[in-house]
Amino acid sequence: MFVITADQIDSRNDRDRAGELIAELSARFGESFELPPDQTSGDEIQIITADARAAFDTVLTIHRTGRWSTGLGVGGVRTPLPAATRQATGGAFIAARDAVNRSKKTDARFALEVSGGGSDGSGGAGGAAGGGGAAGGGGAAGGGGAAGGGGAATLLSPGEIDALISMLLLLRGRRSPEGWEAVDLLERGHNQSEAAGRLGVTTAAVSQRVKSAMWRVEESARPGLVRLLENLDRATTETEPAE
Repeated sequence: MFVITADQIDSRNDRDRAGELIAELSARFGESFELPPDQTSGDEIQIITADARAAFDTVLTIHRTGRWSTGLGVGGVRTPLPAATRQATGGAFIAARDAVNRSKKTDARFALEVSGGGSDGSGGAGGAAGGGGAAGGGGAAGGGGAAGGGGAATLLSPGEIDALISMLLLLRGRRSPEGWEAVDLLERGHNQSEAAGRLGVTTAAVSQRVKSAMWRVEESARPGLVRLLENLDRATTETEPAE
């Protein structure tokens, strides 16, 4: 399971933005959340999902605002689930708490932690996140065999996955407003010619915006990062005691 804890940056000098972020996340990803997102501790929000893609996309959405430190915890959650996210407990919640605390000291304002271990791969999930496939046959980006398998697999620790996600977040953070305008239209299904018409610029200008935004690089990286999170969740589940 994935738990996201996000803490508003400099909340003492800003208005409470939790409600509007919860509304946006619920509208976009609500069907993938195990429970509705919750506001906790005044300026924090918590989210729980079993869907790696939803967890990843949620982190991207939160990070884009530039107003939150975000921790992603991976691990078990005590079941049956309560009526509200703020009442839920388990290793993934502890990991998310550790992650959000650490995220405040990172360049990307993001951190990942696993239940029973750290981002360095110690403890529960260890280096099993990469799966057990042989290197060259499905290995480096997530592996093809059972989590924790041996052989010639190239395994990624939680810390290495953390670093890859952080790198993508930092890349997105350098994107210009004009780049985001073009990317948003493409992600809604418009082609570059249609995007140009909507933006009142030439197709060549849209192409340059997309290139500068490095959107193609992001699109290529996202499936692999989601797969790494899926494998990390599987490895953690297989090694963590039942709640």
